[in-house]
Amino acid sequence: MDTADRPITVPGLAEARQAGRRLAMLTAYDAGFARVCDANGVDLILVGDSLGMVVQGHDSTLPVSVEDMAYHVAAVARGLRRALLVADLPFQADATPERALDAATRLLQAGAGMVKLEGAGPHKLAAIRFLAAREIPVSAHLGLTPQSVLRFGGYKVQGREAAAAAQLRADALAVAEAGASLLVLECVPSALAAEITAASPIPTIGIGAGPHCDGQVLVLHDMLGLDTGHRRPKFVKDFLAEGGSVAGAVRAYVAAVRGGSFPGPEHAY
Repeated sequence: MDTADRPITVPGLAEARQAGRRLAMLTAYDAGFARVCDANGVDLILVGDSLGMVVQGHDSTLPVSVEDMAYHVAAVARGLRRALLVADLPFQADATPERALDAATRLLQAGAGMVKLEGAGPHKLAAIRFLAAREIPVSAHLGLTPQSVLRFGGYKVQGREAAAAAQLRADALAVAEAGASLLVLECVPSALAAEITAASPIPTIGIGAGPHCDGQVLVLHDMLGLDTGHRRPKFVKDFLAEGGSVAGAVRAYVAAVRGGSFPGPEHAY
């Protein structure tokens, strides 16, 4: 099997980082789009609880259930051959380590290869440790964590103040120490994301976090320039306009991430 056709594994994420190969990640919520992403070079597919906003039409991710996630994970898994499938633990599914284990088990049995949870508070770190000790790969998610939208008072860039930046640096090391194998940084100033990436023992994936992360992720609908009914974030780029087709847009996105041309200065904070 050619190296480019080999399935992406959790250890392969660290290997890509060591080789200086940027990771390209997109969301998907069904088999058809998953198949297109997989066939055109995407390394990781995220079944995000963003489905609550872009598929179900909610104003936030909070209404999404474990049942919703398992349904979409199973659909996406049927469309994949190479990409690593990451699935979000939805709101409060990680409220206790035991709940996190139950939800993660369902998602892995549906076809996920890794679960993602938001935040780094004490109970979040306990959940990461609990899952990692039970052979469940975990991605952490710091910065703008959409499940915290009510506490944040909206979707706002995180880590701009010195104290908040110091906390993010500490949290990034804490989630890795707890056993996370990957770290998503969302809506973080580029300079801070670069510092975190340089210090992190695990690969970082940025979304609105500048060009210095080990990879990038976008919501599929945003990458295709589709109207989701929500304000388009600054970090979004419409790749369909230059790609000419869905497959072409995915290829253009992957090439831009790998080549370092995306995100550009206009997409960063």
